[in-house]
Amino acid sequence: MNTEKKSKGIKIPMPWRYKRYFMFTFATVFTLILPWITINGNHFFLLSFDKLKLDLAFVQFSMQQLYLMPFLLMFMFLGIFGMTVMGGRVFCGWVCPQTIFRVVYRDLIETKILKLRKRIKNKQKEPDMTKMENKIKRVAAVLIALTFAFVAASDFLWFFVPPEDFFRYLADYSNHWTLIGAMTGIALFLTYDIAFLKENFCIYVCPYSRVQSVLYDEHTVMALYDEHRGGEIYDEEHHKNFTKQKDLQAVDQTAECTTCESCVTVCPTHIDIRKGLQLECINCLECVDACTTVMGKLGKPSLVTWSSDYEIVDRKGKTKYFRPKVLAYMGLLIVISVILGYMGGTKEHMLLNINRGSHLYSTKHLSDNKVRVDNSYVFLLQNTEPKKMKFFFEVIPPKGMEGKIKIIKPRKPFSATPGVKKKKIVTLRTTDVLVNNDKEDTILPIKIHAYALDKDGKISKIVSVFRNTTFVFPKKSVLDNAK
Repeated sequence: MNTEKKSKGIKIPMPWRYKRYFMFTFATVFTLILPWITINGNHFFLLSFDKLKLDLAFVQFSMQQLYLMPFLLMFMFLGIFGMTVMGGRVFCGWVCPQTIFRVVYRDLIETKILKLRKRIKNKQKEPDMTKMENKIKRVAAVLIALTFAFVAASDFLWFFVPPEDFFRYLADYSNHWTLIGAMTGIALFLTYDIAFLKENFCIYVCPYSRVQSVLYDEHTVMALYDEHRGGEIYDEEHHKNFTKQKDLQAVDQTAECTTCESCVTVCPTHIDIRKGLQLECINCLECVDACTTVMGKLGKPSLVTWSSDYEIVDRKGKTKYFRPKVLAYMGLLIVISVILGYMGGTKEHMLLNINRGSHLYSTKHLSDNKVRVDNSYVFLLQNTEPKKMKFFFEVIPPKGMEGKIKIIKPRKPFSATPGVKKKKIVTLRTTDVLVNNDKEDTILPIKIHAYALDKDGKISKIVSVFRNTTFVFPKKSVLDNAK
């Protein structure tokens, strides 16, 4: 398909608007499909408070490994900030869900489907709501938006409640009012946002517009009006000097701006790009498309381009994309990715918490004049693998006491299903005199090795963890008085 048109020798490229539509379509389809994709039962991203687990890059982690989340958030924010340093509010215009929802509602539902708006290129003129026909269309538009909002709300919740559980929970609505309430609340907010709040969300609510100005520099790429070619429409106080081309050219004969204001009427945030940098600009580049079309008919390049102050305003030379600030963000993103990869690669394939029993120990005198000393523990174990496995323990005593402390209970390996915490009472026993202390009980440091068994009944090299705990051996007087 030929995406370029010729007008008086000037090639008019494919409008940025179409490229944004392709990006919106890809982002929407990708976001809707991603929660359904699983590998070995794990999702690409799932933060489940119901099952107390985190799936990341198709690897399952437990809630005890939520220390990964700050690194994910840092990666996300640094990525957006780095994107802003390089391309301005390109995230807002090309990726932000708010922008996608607004484009779908305004350009597709109101303009293309219901014909409530006359033209996509005129975003300033609101429909005449005094007409009954338009009132009916507005109600229909809101209802369609509400339907899409419920789909979007469901899609958002799928990253916290997986689809395989989500619809089952909806069917059992009497026991899952929190989920239904969250979905309804999100859907109603989205509907209010896209149908009534509109771009005011970008201008007044979203904090990102207040942060962006700190991140900009002279090489940041954004939609800019070339005053050197078009002429100065506004003065330094942003007061409009000219509304007609003849008045502009009376002052500056070289000025090329036709004062058609196509770049103004097409702007979704209702700004005039000729006024200069403004926080409301979301880099959607609709103004670039509008000016490209108008100036292309005159055989001239667009007066509004996606470039930098360094190149367009100051005219110092070409924009420098890979400058120290951008390289610093790229370096930080690489470092965080390495940290995430390392920490994710060292995940434990089972969880184990060891708590001592209420009594330090118990003693019993044996027939061969030996004394049995038992220590009891409560082990909380969770199998984080996607399949049912058998587990067992072994005790590693201090050096010189090998084989003198043994596990009496449990005696055989036991099974643990994935994601379910299993409570086991564990008893360690010795019949040897480990310490001969007349004054006090002795606390001996020991190590517990918990492991899974593979198909051959051997100790798994992957599902294996070690935990430190203690074994309390009584003082001599207690041993002598044992019954």
